Amino acid sequence: MTDAAPRTAPLPIRMLHDRLLVEPEVDSSERQSTAGLVIPATAAGAKRLAWAQVVAKGEHVRQVAVGDRVLYDPEDRAEVDLGGTDYVLLRERDVHGVTETEDEGGATGLYL
Repeated sequence: MTDAAPRTAPLPIRMLHDRLLVEPEVDSSERQSTAGLVIPATAAGAKRLAWAQVVAKGEHVRQVAVGDRVLYDPEDRAEVDLGGTDYVLLRERDVHGVTETEDEGGATGLYL
């Protein structure tokens, strides 16, 4: 999935404490396994985590920055509509992970 387009206007909200405002990525109804098998949306599976882009953060958020791609549990969320766009409100502790940027150099860092 490609990164979201940069926002031109600031959001009409100021996040407090350890809160994050994230824009969830669109979840396609069908998935494809690494072997190439198509898994239909009707197939019941294990609980899945979801990805989102951080668009605003509170002053006490320490490990997540605006623009980071984060992993969260879609069952534990509060939704809000701002300017016609749906966002999810999370606490920093509800984030399970943050994507790491890939090193441009391509070196493994190993000395042989």
